[in-house]
Amino acid sequence: MNAMTYRGYAARVEYDAEDRIFVGHLAGIRDIVGFHGSSVDQLETAFHEAVDDYLAACEKLGQQPHKSVSGKMMLRVSPEIHGAAIRAAELSGMSLNQWAARAIGSAAGVA
Repeated sequence: MNAMTYRGYAARVEYDAEDRIFVGHLAGIRDIVGFHGSSVDQLETAFHEAVDDYLAACEKLGQQPHKSVSGKMMLRVSPEIHGAAIRAAELSGMSLNQWAARAIGSAAGVA
């Protein structure tokens, strides 16, 4: 995955071969905020400006900026996966929440 982070916001980045530019969009918020650049330095500068402009616009409009997550997740999995996860958590000496947070964090590269 190609991602950038700044001031608590993350963006997914792709390369547009037709226009020969990098294009990014803030991830995990309801608003649509995009940016682009023809070099990594330009892209990073544009990303920082996009986040700063988004936060300034929210302040000017008297709106709370959207943050990407609350920390609460509801997952639906098969009974087999649920049972296997409970067993793995117990064998690890953790609660299911602790085990799942560690497993998801590890898979996401955050652990």
